[in-house]
Amino acid sequence: MTNVANPAFTELVAPPAWRTVDLISDLHLQAGEPATFNAWKGYLETTPADALVILGDLFEVWVGDDAAAEPGFEAQCAELLRRTAERLPVFFMHGNRDFLVGPALAAQCDLTLLDDPTVLVLHGQRWLLSHGDILCLEDTEYLKFRAMVRTPEWQSAFLAHPLEERRALARAMRTQSEDRKRNPSTIWADVDTGAARQWLQQAQARTMVHGHTHRPAEHDLGNGLRRIVLSDWDAAAHPPRAQLLCLSAAGAQRVDLR
Repeated sequence: MTNVANPAFTELVAPPAWRTVDLISDLHLQAGEPATFNAWKGYLETTPADALVILGDLFEVWVGDDAAAEPGFEAQCAELLRRTAERLPVFFMHGNRDFLVGPALAAQCDLTLLDDPTVLVLHGQRWLLSHGDILCLEDTEYLKFRAMVRTPEWQSAFLAHPLEERRALARAMRTQSEDRKRNPSTIWADVDTGAARQWLQQAQARTMVHGHTHRPAEHDLGNGLRRIVLSDWDAAAHPPRAQLLCLSAAGAQRVDLR
């Protein structure tokens, strides 16, 4: 489990040849939402970026890497990632929905798994990257759940169940999560400002980029520090959402794909 107060800041140092790096998160890909899948597919096949970093929740749910070993939606996604990784490096950071993405899928798709947090060093700038969930300090029930499911013991026990049983368990947990979202008394936690500022200072970075909250914005944290929140994707929404953040020598620019 990441130590919120004093995490280890892994560095991803971009080669000099990289001009642009795309950041995306919270696509929540699932078979029942083909519009978002198709928007993602179109993006992967045409992006001119020199590298792609996925900051978690690419999938609505991931129940184990063996799901991509048989024909179906997960295998389709894995094949797209593999083809993309033939053209440009693809990096993946776990989210709260796809924390079970493991070394088998990484090897199958030629993904590089990133620690949360990671500092991207690009064109002399340090960008602090995170999924963001661990900094939502007011969401205490979720953080307890997160601490439990990120342990090797819990994951080994879950992955020992047959694939279809895991899928049924995931559907039940997703239903419970959706019910919680619809409850008017639910409090939507956000990334804690003090914790974000502390991370930035410790990482010697000026900008944090994260997803998770589905609240795209830029927050001034004072003293030259800021927090950029990525958009989620929903190509069937009105208006549709499919946005990336492009990092370059000029800074950070949001790009709408729909």
